[in-house]
Amino acid sequence: MQLTNNFSLTEMVKSETALRHDMDNTPGESEIESLKILCKQVLQPVREHYGKGVKVNSGYRHPDVNAKVGGSKTSDHCKGQAADIEIPGVPNAELAEYIAKNFSFTQVILEFYTRGIPDSGWVHVSYDPANLKKQTLTAVKQDGKTVYLPGLVS
Repeated sequence: MQLTNNFSLTEMVKSETALRHDMDNTPGESEIESLKILCKQVLQPVREHYGKGVKVNSGYRHPDVNAKVGGSKTSDHCKGQAADIEIPGVPNAELAEYIAKNFSFTQVILEFYTRGIPDSGWVHVSYDPANLKKQTLTAVKQDGKTVYLPGLVS
């Protein structure tokens, strides 16, 4: 099933963790609708702007899969409202900044980016039509724990 011209349901629900552990990662109708909205409002326009494929590292996660990867119990991934993305050849800090400046969104998180290594980390983007708070964060490891800093710190 195509969600938009360039994004399929298959790529938005693919999970190496689910495959490795023989877990079901099938979304329900409301999660599929949320994935369509995320793709339409953010991912497809991002792809069209850069003219390059967007690599979806993680989209929808069934709550059991989300728990297995150590995700937050309130993760937007479980609602079909979030994706972790990269675009080969585009620095992740630049991608996060572009989304933050040009779209409505719930959160943009520049995750585990290392200054001077353009393809390090990834960009988390979430879109909840009822909560477009435009929160920007940067996730870093400090003393072995994930810490979220305000803004996009690159």
